[in-house]
Amino acid sequence: MSLAEFIHSTVKNGKQITLLKNGFLKLGGTTDTNIYFVESGSLCVFVMDEDEEQIIRFGYNNDLIVSLDSFLTEQASDFYIQAIKKSKVRVIPKQQFIAFVNESNENQQMWISMLEDLVLQQIEREKDILTTSPKERYNRVLKRSPQLFQEIPNKYIANYLRMTPETLSRLKKS
Repeated sequence: MSLAEFIHSTVKNGKQITLLKNGFLKLGGTTDTNIYFVESGSLCVFVMDEDEEQIIRFGYNNDLIVSLDSFLTEQASDFYIQAIKKSKVRVIPKQQFIAFVNESNENQQMWISMLEDLVLQQIEREKDILTTSPKERYNRVLKRSPQLFQEIPNKYIANYLRMTPETLSRLKKS
């Protein structure tokens, strides 16, 4: 069974959660070992920096979203996962996912590939944050994830890019 087939069968039979706009899937300081498949809507993963949200990741249609540190360590995490708009997600419990991974060498290799992709995405994210030019940050993300700009409202993208919504608006116009 491929990862796509596993997710499809799990999603079809799994528990569905509907989140209203601004509803939380996970709160900071809690443990969450589930992986979630986004059927519809959009969500963001963020941490709190003093009293300000710092968005680090998005999930939208057909994405997997997870508090990866909590999933891996089974410990509390500082990450929040919140719906940007009304969203439906399917729950994939860790035990079920790990059982799938352990079924075959092919599944283990898919899991390793997923983790490698996440590491590479995180490296790209770190480059984005370290890039001082708002225009360069915008162009890097636009090139890497053009669908983001179709799925996510500008105020969230601006937060992700560490710029004001006005700066993002000017960059999109230019």
